[in-house]
Order: sequence, then C-alpha cells, then structure tokens
Amino acid sequence: MPPLAWRNLLYDKIRLVATLTGVTFAVVLIVVELGLFCGFRETTSCLIDNSHADIWVSTPNVAYLELGAAFNDRKIYQMKTVPGVADVQKYIVRTTLWKRLDGGFQTIEIVGFNPTANMGGPWSLEQGRVQDLQISDGVIVDEVYKEKLGVKHIGEVFEINGHRARVVGFTRGIRSFATLPYVFTSLQHAYDFAPVPEDQTIFALVKIEPGADVEAVRRAISSRVTNVNVLTNLEFSRKTRKYWTFATGAGLAVLLAAVLGLVVGFVVVSQTIYSTTMDHLKEFGTLKAMGAPNSYVYKVILTQAGIAAVIGYALGMVISSFVVYFGRGAGAPILWNWWMATGIFFVTLFMCGGAALVSINKVAWLDPATVFKG
Repeated sequence: MPPLAWRNLLYDKIRLVATLTGVTFAVVLIVVELGLFCGFRETTSCLIDNSHADIWVSTPNVAYLELGAAFNDRKIYQMKTVPGVADVQKYIVRTTLWKRLDGGFQTIEIVGFNPTANMGGPWSLEQGRVQDLQISDGVIVDEVYKEKLGVKHIGEVFEINGHRARVVGFTRGIRSFATLPYVFTSLQHAYDFAPVPEDQTIFALVKIEPGADVEAVRRAISSRVTNVNVLTNLEFSRKTRKYWTFATGAGLAVLLAAVLGLVVGFVVVSQTIYSTTMDHLKEFGTLKAMGAPNSYVYKVILTQAGIAAVIGYALGMVISSFVVYFGRGAGAPILWNWWMATGIFFVTLFMCGGAALVSINKVAWLDPATVFKG
C-alpha cells in the first residue's frame, strides 16, 4: 500500500494537478528570470572573458568595454619591455555604421584584433576560420544578427563606414548587451572601418610569460607606463559587469525581475502547498484523534511537499529546457547550466518545505475533536 502522503496527494487529482501546476510555474519562472539575469551579466563581458588576455590596458577611468578611448600605441613598446610580459597586442572596439544591401544602416561594434595572435578573436565559429580575416576586407558576424545586418551567406559584400566588407564566417552565441552586433575583423581593416588613427589603439591586450605572476606584472606595467589603467582580465570583467548591473537602469531592472521571480515563485508554491494541507485538515485531525503523534503528522506533510517539489521540479525543467532552447536566438539569451539547475532543485525543496512548515503550524494547534463535529 502506498504511503499516506502519496494517498493524500492522489485522493483529489484536481488538487494534485493544481499543486503541481503551481510548483512547475514557479520553477519555470525562476529559471527564466534567473537565466536572463545570468545571461545578461555574461553578455556584458563576453569579449573580455573570451579574450585569452591576462591583462587589459586602457585610458584611465574606462568603466566598461565599449567606453574605451584611443591612446598612442607607443605605450605598447613600453609594455613590451616590462619583465614577465610575453606579448602585447593592439585591440580595437569601436562603434560604426554597417550599410545593408537594401540601403539601410545598422550601428555595429567593430572588433579589430591580430588574427595571427591568440588574443581577442571570435570563438564558437560555426562557419569560416579566423585566418580568413586576413583576406582583403574580411569580417565575421554572429548568426543571431543575420537578419539585422541583412546577411544571408558567406561571401556577401557590404559597406562599413564607406569601406568594402566581405563576410567570411559566422559565429554562434556571441551577443552584445547593447544589441549592437559585434563584427570581428583584422586590426588592419579595423582602422578603415572605425574612426581610429593607425598610430593609436583602444586597448592593449597583454599575455604574460608562463610562471609569471599576473599581479606583479600588472603593477610593473602601471609603474612604467603613465596615464593608463591596467587591470587583470578578471578585474576588468567584474568592473564591466558591475557597471551594467548596478550603474544602469537596465541592469537593476533585470536584477529586480530575478528577485521578484524568486518571491513570486515562493508565494505560488506556499499557497498551493498550504491549500493542499488545509483540504486534508480533517484527515490530520483523525490521525491525531487516533493517537498519532505530531511528529508523524509533520512527516506526512513534509513528505507531501517533497513529492510535489520533485515532480514539479522535473516538469518545470522539461518546460524550461524548451524555453531556453527557443530563446537562443533572442538578443538577451537565457543562460542555463548544471550548477544552476542543481541550485534551483534545492530552492524548490526549500520553497515547498517552507510552505509545509506554514501548514504544520496550523495542524499543530488542530483540536482532534474537530473531526467529530458535523
């Protein structure tokens, strides 16, 4: 015979469906809101996180990647003389205009780097090769921006800032938070596409020698090169994420939505679990009248909540997987991975357990005599 908790849940199938629907809705809501927030944070610093650089050098007071200002590349040679520095590469990130074949214009972010160096280039290549950027006027764009840029296939020719640009490859999943498409090209072509003098750069990407201490090299560059800001890759990534999360209305809105998702999810689950317990109040009164200790009644209620949590979580994950999959092409992707899924499982158990504790408080003061009242 199945345990009492199972029989209580299965006795009223309509109530069971309502309970599982509430838990499932809460799980999906939390997945979407939390995934959007994490996706937002990852998008704001994706170029930094995937640059393979150890140190970033910029002009002072650069709050985030797109705010970089040009400085003379003579400072590059000063950086190369610092002990522990293995390589220094110029890096261009600049806003400019892309002209579509239909005559329309789209604002883009040109990303110029050295294709022969392993720093600052595109990742997750779907078609083409990084080496193809050495072809005259070659550019690589992301598949998600095909429609926005009017691109259909490799080999098409467009205009960027009045200069010819040929699409030589596509990436998958490289998005910018500001919805401006990243367009990768060689450093040589970036000077044509973006209004930056050839003797200047926006950033300097530094790779340190194997075994060198990144913090020691960072301090050495700061002391030797004047009027620049020197940050490790992790520091610049955190600074960028912090700016977009807390210094802009967009970041706070996404953060607030994620928090509200947790609150609403908890309220929904609490209400459904509480209603389920209240519907069986007389049954619990009968158990107490028959001499069942409170601990046994509490165990039944917590078991019911646990069953609802596990089933609701499983259903929520199935639905969420479809939401995440079909949201891959959106400008603000939903980030999802195994550790987030594990965390949501324990959050679901906590929500259902918390709701059960509210119900337990009601049952604890239940008078067994109520079962005999008409």
